[in-house]
Amino acid sequence: MSKLKYGRRIISNLIDIYKTSFKFRFGFTVIFLMCIMGFILPLFSPVNPRAWYSVPKEQPPSSRYLLGTTTMGRDVFWELCSSIGKSLTIAVITAMIASHVGLLIGLLAGIRGGLLDRFLMFLTDTFIIIPGFILLVVVVTVMKNFITIPLMGAIISIVSWPWPARQVRSMVLSLRERTFVYTARLSGMNTSKILIFELMPHLLGWHLVNFANTILFSIGTEGSLAIFGLSLLSDNTLGVMLYWAINYYALYRGLWWWISTPIATLVLIFISFYLVSIGLSEYLHRMVR
Repeated sequence: MSKLKYGRRIISNLIDIYKTSFKFRFGFTVIFLMCIMGFILPLFSPVNPRAWYSVPKEQPPSSRYLLGTTTMGRDVFWELCSSIGKSLTIAVITAMIASHVGLLIGLLAGIRGGLLDRFLMFLTDTFIIIPGFILLVVVVTVMKNFITIPLMGAIISIVSWPWPARQVRSMVLSLRERTFVYTARLSGMNTSKILIFELMPHLLGWHLVNFANTILFSIGTEGSLAIFGLSLLSDNTLGVMLYWAINYYALYRGLWWWISTPIATLVLIFISFYLVSIGLSEYLHRMVR
């Protein structure tokens, strides 16, 4: 199968899932709208969403300030749009690195076996047994003065790849014993072609589901780090919005719109990516049956 046909097949399958799965359709639509809010709307912001006291502070939601303003003099709506974009950027960078590193390590360990397999699994198991959040706290604390949005995504990926690597290895160990793999070897295909053209079609669906789950993990992890003051506090993310709302006691002072906005957005993002993941899983299950 050529690369062009392979790409068309992926797009065709995604369109088919969108048409047939309400869960996937709902989740994907919400994520699409979130992307518009996070990456398109900030271009038209009348104020700098990172600047303090750019608008009157502690104003409730109104026709002028849709989601109110904060004690720091920020418009919550425009701050939210900026935060969604930055949080999704961190999450996608984490998913791009972690899911593909896990996939590559799992493929190599499973198809090669022997000494390479033992070394890669020793490395993977080492990261698995280390408490991931504690490791992130240490790394972020050491690098706090140098952290950027892309670097935060890369740091979170440090603890996001081991389990996918183990899962991919398990699947490859099963697949490599199938008849079609032996047939491919006898026909003269090298290992790299077997991985790409014979094994990857069986792993692609799982990989897409894992990609969506890694995005969820990254957003939750960044939010947890931000609440402890270990994120990029000079920028906007959903976690940083929560940090400032908690730090200024928004809930106790009756500024419900300040703290409820990032919480509701996080819940909606989690539900949306979860539904996308479930929709993909159900579609793949139907294909297998």
